[in-house]
Amino acid sequence: MTGDEKIRQAFENRNWQEIKVTDSWQIFKIMAEFVDGFEKLAKIGPCVSIFGSARTHIDNKFYKIAEDTARLLTERGYGVISGGGPGIMEAANKGAYEAGGKSVGLNIELPFEQFHNKYIDRDKLLEFDYFFVRKVMFMKYSQGFIVLPGGFGTMDESFEAITLIQTGKIARFPIVFVGRDYWGGLFKWVEERMLDEEHNISPDDLNLYRVVDTAEEATEHIFRFYDKYVLKPNF
Repeated sequence: MTGDEKIRQAFENRNWQEIKVTDSWQIFKIMAEFVDGFEKLAKIGPCVSIFGSARTHIDNKFYKIAEDTARLLTERGYGVISGGGPGIMEAANKGAYEAGGKSVGLNIELPFEQFHNKYIDRDKLLEFDYFFVRKVMFMKYSQGFIVLPGGFGTMDESFEAITLIQTGKIARFPIVFVGRDYWGGLFKWVEERMLDEEHNISPDDLNLYRVVDTAEEATEHIFRFYDKYVLKPNF
């Protein structure tokens, strides 16, 4: 089925009144996802979220870095939250699970794509239909973000966190991007264009994140941050 055919099918035999009724019932589904997420995640304690591509293969160096990162976090008593799927997400859950730590998965239901990985604790797997509900869970229950190479979804989650911290909507927590070769060009553009040329951000905004290369550097930034500041909820 082509893209145009999918669009036609989605609107076939639906009038505006039907769309309005469907929207009203969606409110209850959204509420249910929030309630379920709040109830389960309120019990897990301090956690760090690890982000990255679902397409990363097990033989990719960043898969191993994600595993090592999760293990190091677990050794210091942190739980690990991932998006629940394959690739970097699987590596993060695997590292935490095999080290005996808390392994949390916030899986999103996508057509033909994401399935949850086998390294998530049974009582810590949540399934979401809505990206925005899932992102609230990441923001509310993570004490730090560690971001490995990924695509649009990875950038969406990490830059939303930076924006919420920048604007004071949530408490500050450490955000670390792993892979200077991968992220370097992006943040060079941020510094040269956003800051220097257009003045769309402030110099202090560059301190809201770090770019590193190793699992050890990433986790040490998290540990140093909380050696200085007390762990507390983000909202």
